[in-house]
Amino acid sequence: MMTVTRVEAIPPITGAGVEGMARTEYGRVADQLRSLAPDDWAKPTDCPRWDVRAMAGHTTGMLATFTGYRTLMGTMRGATKAAKRSGGPMIDALTAMQVADHAHLSTSELIARVDEVGPRTARWRATRPALFRRMPMKDEVGGAEETWRMGYLLDVILTRDPWMHRVDIARATGREIELTSEHDGRLVADVVAEWARRHGRPFHLVLTGPAGGGYVAGEGGEQLTVDAVEFCRTLSGRATGTGLLTQEVPF
Repeated sequence: MMTVTRVEAIPPITGAGVEGMARTEYGRVADQLRSLAPDDWAKPTDCPRWDVRAMAGHTTGMLATFTGYRTLMGTMRGATKAAKRSGGPMIDALTAMQVADHAHLSTSELIARVDEVGPRTARWRATRPALFRRMPMKDEVGGAEETWRMGYLLDVILTRDPWMHRVDIARATGREIELTSEHDGRLVADVVAEWARRHGRPFHLVLTGPAGGGYVAGEGGEQLTVDAVEFCRTLSGRATGTGLLTQEVPF
């Protein structure tokens, strides 16, 4: 029988959990890329501008960005200038830079880069001081601008992002994605908790698959049963949801 967890009992991902989840996720990114056949790299993904190769370049670039203050500040300055020139969002300029900066690497060099930089990125993210973690930053969710704290980016988003791109690559190539309750289920539970906070309404949610589980908030409310990965894809805007599933969550 599936255990049902009240969403208020789901703890945030902080402290040692940040580094452990990041290391696991980055290792799975590298393993997935190693498993690809030569013709997989050019396949289109759910992100219209990126094929698998470009998506891998973005993921690798995002890891490399968060290895030190100098690297982070330099990358952000470059992305800000590029965004001003193009008139587009800074995040679009940043991801385009990441893809371009890694386009010259062979696929084996790209994978080696993930292997090399992943543990350093995980450690750096988890050990930033409180002052840095309290710094505000702007992003957009569901068409509305939000103010985040840097700690939210470091602890949560920078693990969700490569996880969702692993899903994208698995869908693009038709290959199985590695999922476990310990890692992926923990990540999905954190998504559920944020989704519940954002819409604030009662529900009973059953997520199926290796990363799934049962979750409840309040009394009564909407009854939902959905695959755990599809739940996250829907909240990310990659699939169309109805009812409470129209509430977006950042990835």
